[in-house]
Amino acid sequence: MKVRSRLAAAAVAATVAAAMLYAGTANAATLFNDDFNDGNSSGWTTSGGTWSVAADGTPVLRQAGTSSDARARAGSTAWANYTVTARVKLTAVNGTNRFAALLARAQSNTSYYYLALRTNNTVELKKLVGGSSTTLASAAVTVTTGAWHTLSLKASGSSLQGAVDGGVTVSATDSQFATGQIGVATYNAAANFDDVLVADAAGPSPSPSTGPSASASSSPSASPRPSSSPSPSASPSPSPSPSGPPPNPPGPGQPDGFATVAGYGQATTTGGAGGPTVTVDTTEEFLDHIARSGPYTIQVSGTITLPTGTTDGMHDVTSDKTIVGLGSTARLVGGGLNIGLPVSDAVTSPPANAVHNVIIRNLSISGASDDLINVQMFSHHIWIDHNDLSDGGDGALDIKRGADLLTVSWNRFHDHDKTTLVGHDDANGAQDTGRLRVTYHHNFFDRSDQRNPRVRFSPLVHVYNNYYFDNSYGIASTNESGLFVEGNYFFSVNNPGRVEFSGPLGRMVERNNILVECNHPIEVRGTVTDPATFYPYTVDAPASVPTIVPAGAGVGKI
Repeated sequence: MKVRSRLAAAAVAATVAAAMLYAGTANAATLFNDDFNDGNSSGWTTSGGTWSVAADGTPVLRQAGTSSDARARAGSTAWANYTVTARVKLTAVNGTNRFAALLARAQSNTSYYYLALRTNNTVELKKLVGGSSTTLASAAVTVTTGAWHTLSLKASGSSLQGAVDGGVTVSATDSQFATGQIGVATYNAAANFDDVLVADAAGPSPSPSTGPSASASSSPSASPRPSSSPSPSASPSPSPSPSGPPPNPPGPGQPDGFATVAGYGQATTTGGAGGPTVTVDTTEEFLDHIARSGPYTIQVSGTITLPTGTTDGMHDVTSDKTIVGLGSTARLVGGGLNIGLPVSDAVTSPPANAVHNVIIRNLSISGASDDLINVQMFSHHIWIDHNDLSDGGDGALDIKRGADLLTVSWNRFHDHDKTTLVGHDDANGAQDTGRLRVTYHHNFFDRSDQRNPRVRFSPLVHVYNNYYFDNSYGIASTNESGLFVEGNYFFSVNNPGRVEFSGPLGRMVERNNILVECNHPIEVRGTVTDPATFYPYTVDAPASVPTIVPAGAGVGKI
């Protein structure tokens, strides 16, 4: 078994063995892991194609030929029930309807189960027996050549399940092969493979969520050090109070967390659903459609430059909009998005025309002179998901002035100082108290220096399964705001969580977080309402966060 760290840190490497992508059990053991950072592919047996370890940002296993089938296998022929997960990038194809695949229970080069990601925008769960293939299940999925996709294939007894980027799932029942190796393969295609992980699948599979598939949280083994605090006791639910969480988690590609909690006359967050879908590739088209009334799904193609002008580069988004990038190259540069009415200190309760029901996904936003995304003035039901946010003049994502019921998920924040602020000022309790409820999960705070987030007045901000890498501080709670912090992974963070900070003290409860090479513990104070009071959610094992979050966060992953 090879276990190596993408971050080249021994403490991080020690935790990879506990990772449990799509394993479906809190106690799943890692059977195999290879990220190729050692520069070789020892332990792999190849057939066909041209295989090497090459650079794609970091080392990857590359198959460069496009003229035939190619396979690489590893692991034990005795492995029975397990989940194999890998990141896969098709880089070139020869002809139509080609694929890259993930193998399970491989008997030989001509007999195995496999999950094929095809260039005709399908994923197929198949078996190969003596070189003859049978399709067991298939589904539509967007396949982008040159973009990373995460594939997971679980074999447990006669049950087979496959997932793409944690969202599209195919399943079947077949008893042809009971044990076998894992592997990767291509068909008339070149591809890169990375972060191959095999976890024991001793329990039932979880339902897929909006990112890489979830599993229940567990305590990591001895090193690195997990931190914990006593279980929180509930405080009264903030107003408006929900009638309780929905009975089941959301399906693939749907919002979760606080963005799904009913309030202000809105049941959940749907964005532009029910309205027309338009594709824009010019500044004029983009600004026209985000300002229109009524629901729209606005697909952004290529790079759009936002003007500065008299707006300081901030451009208003109206209610009932989905703004989503196409592929992995959709970009907004030079300006930012404002979700909310103009600022007024005189307004201290939600107005009837507050901006609401907005989804922003799969966009790279950079170079704004002010904020990259600003949410203000009692805007509610907002979902910010799978974006890449960097190099803004002020905040990357600021949430303030009574905004409420937001989810911020699977984003990558980098090359930025003041990352995400919740509540803009110590004197703004009239607008903010009892509001500013936000869920942050599976975000990659990649050297984003501070405010990840910094919170005032909110009764509950839920921060779980985020990956903090090389930050001056992670989370700060002030002005009696309540932070519920669980299942996160902090690597080289000077102050992971603070309640003694600038301004009045906050409240913070933490459980089952991992701290590695951090100078201080997470500070705790007071009690905070358990988020399960409001919505269902599943916490991935914190030890898996350094693997699943960089693989799943950012653009090109939905």
